Order: sequence, then C-alpha cells, then structure tokens
Amino acid sequence: MAVEVLTTADGRTKTALSRAHARRWFAARETGKDIAIGDSKPPLRPARPEKPELLDPRDVPRRKPGSPRGRIAILHSVAHIELNAVDLHWDIIARFSETPMPMGYYDDWVKAADEESKHFNLLCDCLEAHGSHYGALAAHAGMWRAAEDTIDDFMGRLAVVPMVLEARGLDVTPAMVEIFEAAKDTQTVEALKVIYAEEVGHVAYGSKWFHFLCGRNEMDPKDAFHALVRKYFHGALKPPFNEEKRAEAGLPPDFYWPLAQQKSQ
Repeated sequence: MAVEVLTTADGRTKTALSRAHARRWFAARETGKDIAIGDSKPPLRPARPEKPELLDPRDVPRRKPGSPRGRIAILHSVAHIELNAVDLHWDIIARFSETPMPMGYYDDWVKAADEESKHFNLLCDCLEAHGSHYGALAAHAGMWRAAEDTIDDFMGRLAVVPMVLEARGLDVTPAMVEIFEAAKDTQTVEALKVIYAEEVGHVAYGSKWFHFLCGRNEMDPKDAFHALVRKYFHGALKPPFNEEKRAEAGLPPDFYWPLAQQKSQ
C-alpha cells in the first residue's frame, strides 16, 4: 500500500489512494484482522507530477504575504509541504519494515499519512477558490532531502522529519493564520487551523517512537537527538519556537534550544 502511494504521481490521485488505504487499514484493525507487514522496497524518490517545477530553495521567488498573489504563493508552498508529508509518512512505513515494531507504530503513521492527505486536499481547495491550483507555481526541490539523507537510519529519520521539520510547522502556522484572518479568508483560516491541530500529533508520533527506539537500544534520547540532528539537518534551528505546542508533542526545550544556540554561534 505504501509503495503504491509513493509511485503515484498526481497529487489528488495520490491522496485519494492514501486515504483509501488508510480506511482499509483501520477497517482491518477494528475487526482484528491485521494486514501483514510486507517488505516491498519504496523508490528512492516518490513519483511527482510534471508541475510544479522544482527549484533550488534559493531560486524560489519570494512574494509579499500581504498581497493576493503572495497569499496564493503561501498556500502553494504549504500544499507542496503537505504532499511531501504524505510521501514521507508512507515512506517511513515501508523504508524500515525490516525493524520489528509494534502495530501501534503503523497505526500512527497510517493515520498521519491520511491526515496529511486531507491537508493537501484542503489546501488545493483553497487554491482553486482563489483561481489557482497546485502546480501553478514553482516549488522547493529540497523537501525530500531529509528522506534521502536518512535512507539507512531509522532514528535519524524520526529525529529530522517529525521532530525537526514538522515541529517547525508548529512554530510558523499561527503567523500564517493571522495573515489569512487579516485578509478575511475564512476557508483558508479554517483549513490552517485543522492542519495546526493535527500536526501536533504527527510531531508527537515522532517523539514517541524515537523514545521507544532509544529505550530499546539503551540510548539517552536527548543526546541521541542532538547527535542525529547535527549529522543530518542542513540548516539552523531558528527561534522563536512554539514551546507550548512542542511540549504538547513531547519535545521539551532542552531538546531544541541547545541546537539553535549552537547553530547561531
């Protein structure tokens, strides 16, 4: 199921398939008929539609958020992030299937993939309401880099993707909500609030299973997190941090502040 999602290019088709597989998974779980965990190998990179054009982050045009075009650019950027998140969550299911994990691990990431699929579609609906669509603008080509860098490191993937990249979403989303509230764009505000509430759970899944593997391997979670982020994360951990939501997701300040201070020196 994961590999089928990863090898489907069109965003709407990919997310429809993702949601259908999630329904199938949870229907089986509810009846006690577990779906077997297979060993299909995911592709190095997921299939992508012809558009948007993927550019180096430095080449993606900057637009002022106060303008209608700027707000469309924000929506497009977040939709691109959410589509990548769909693939990242299915990839973490398939990529590390040789590591025995409790069924709850699969429950969490199937649920996260399902929610990211919903988020992508909500944002596509918002774009279309503004006369645009996903693929109309260029997008960030570096979104999959963290997955490629951690292709052989399960704990590294958990540290960098949900506990750093998705945690960053908790920091920046409130300001985005304010931008669309000021523009009286109720549809987008409601979509962003759904995304914000559910992303806390995705960061929490990362922290939960990272701590689980640390316990299994008799490692100190904070030390292991710091070492893995220094190894794999190509950028600064930039404050301000949403400390309340990060704590709710199982990320205490002593996990991320030392890295931010070190990067800024």
